[in-house]
Amino acid sequence: MGKFLAGLIIGIILVPVLVVLYLMSGSAPAGVNDHPFPFEGQLAGMTLHARMQKEAPNRPLSSFNSVDIIAGAGTYRRGCAGCHGLPEQAENRPEPKMFPSPPKLFTPDGYVTDDPVGYTYWKIKNGIRMTGMPSFGDIFSDDQIWQIAAMLASADKLPPEALDTLKKPLFPPQAAPPANGAHSGNASPSGNPTPSGNPAPSGNQTPSTGGTGTPTTK
Repeated sequence: MGKFLAGLIIGIILVPVLVVLYLMSGSAPAGVNDHPFPFEGQLAGMTLHARMQKEAPNRPLSSFNSVDIIAGAGTYRRGCAGCHGLPEQAENRPEPKMFPSPPKLFTPDGYVTDDPVGYTYWKIKNGIRMTGMPSFGDIFSDDQIWQIAAMLASADKLPPEALDTLKKPLFPPQAAPPANGAHSGNASPSGNPTPSGNPAPSGNQTPSTGGTGTPTTK
């Protein structure tokens, strides 16, 4: 029995010490491209789900109307589409890498249409630790967050007005620069228009007046 207790005490002390030494060795995964810790995804997902189950408010999708969905589409496009994408738009531009990668919420793999609306509300309002998902609780109003959550819950059956808003390119193509020499009007090399009218006369200027209003002479 004594040996068992001694082994238990040594194990309780030794395991945390070894973990700390490993973390301080510089070998633990810290970069985006590193392999995750064993069971990292499962533990983080379990913690997140338990927290949402405890705190997420309950509001049925049927309590939102088309005006809410359209408003949510506009707010989503302004604040969320850069990371989570837009419907029917392929992302061809290079993006910063994140771990975990943000889900593309208008793709079959990224839909949250089966999630309770309150869960999506909670994620937007509170953010998610150890990911790139920030908290928007101080950026959007509660109504705006609910509208985004309801829009995402309806992502597979959006009204046409909401789709029209979301289908606008997030980064519209830039106009081609004008051809060389195709300048209109008179302009200076710096791009500022040349002054019109007669130039100011050179030489002696109008004599200045003193404090009494009488021209001063030298």
